[in-house]
Amino acid sequence: MRLLLAEDEQSLSRALKVLLERNNYSADVVDNGADALAYLSSGQYDGAVLDIMMPKMDGLTVLKRLREQGDLTPVLLLTAKSEVDDKVLGLDCGANDYLTKPFHVQELLARIRAMTRVQAAQADSRLRFGNITLNRASFELSSPTGSFRLANKEFQMMELLLANPRNLISTERFLEKIWGYDSEVEVNVVWVYISYLRKKLSALHANLQIKSTRNAGFSLEMLP
Repeated sequence: MRLLLAEDEQSLSRALKVLLERNNYSADVVDNGADALAYLSSGQYDGAVLDIMMPKMDGLTVLKRLREQGDLTPVLLLTAKSEVDDKVLGLDCGANDYLTKPFHVQELLARIRAMTRVQAAQADSRLRFGNITLNRASFELSSPTGSFRLANKEFQMMELLLANPRNLISTERFLEKIWGYDSEVEVNVVWVYISYLRKKLSALHANLQIKSTRNAGFSLEMLP
């Protein structure tokens, strides 16, 4: 699951990014509202965590413009403000939830799970193709012969492939979707993870394969 984190306090931002990635989220991080709006407008995110007090554009303005565009990405607002009127204003602007600083990290994770739960429920919690199933809740890749619990990046790559069977997915799309727009990760990292997934599919006796198309990308195909 991919999140955008918009927080201008650098130490908090770094800590939250580590926390999110340890809990199987992929997180893009920005430190101002203008960048937050640009990322949300051009990327595909499962949710966003926005600080209200940010330079260039505050979180409420970002949220208002996002909703004006018809974007229903779940949004959790972070702020030092605790007055009831501030919370009501945030929710009326279209926020899904509101968390006041300082907060406990476990509460933040619980609120992120809660705000993305409806979106996850709308999509089948299990993706299936051929004899392979990916459980989005447990990160388990399985077949009638066994199962593996996938690591974070493996899970996200397999989810993207299974959600788009037989469709070509470019290496650049994998990098943008999973590692983020600003990542300096090189393309060979995608190839390494594809290799990991191929080995797991082979061990599960999958009747499908990850096919590579030269200079184009990868697709999930049934075995001939």
